[in-house]
Amino acid sequence: MTERLHLRAEDEGDIAALSALVQDMAVKAADIGRDSAARRLLLIGNRYRWEARPPTRIRSTLRFDHVEQVQRSGWPAAADTVLALLAVVAEADGWLRISFSGGAALRLKSEVIDISLDDISGPWGAKRQPHHPR
Repeated sequence: MTERLHLRAEDEGDIAALSALVQDMAVKAADIGRDSAARRLLLIGNRYRWEARPPTRIRSTLRFDHVEQVQRSGWPAAADTVLALLAVVAEADGWLRISFSGGAALRLKSEVIDISLDDISGPWGAKRQPHHPR
């Protein structure tokens, strides 16, 4: 499968499906940017393609629109730190949580759910499958 994904999440059910597709996306802390004027948060990283056989990685963007506020917790000091995205979850009162390995997280307050996932390159072979200890 060499198709590029171009998906949009507009409700909590969509978020669950999108979260599964971006699980284990490798993102450098420096490749996460916020444009306050445009009310947008953008992540650029290497998405592990769980849906492909054999599994591959692909360069992807994950864009959150209509963002009113962003909170960080457990954030790394070094901009070149690579974070593994674990999940995107809708919380109460319009908040979204983006959880990363190592305890780092972003919380976004958004007036509506408007998330886009776009693959922007061709795929390449994954060196190893991500592992989640139980």
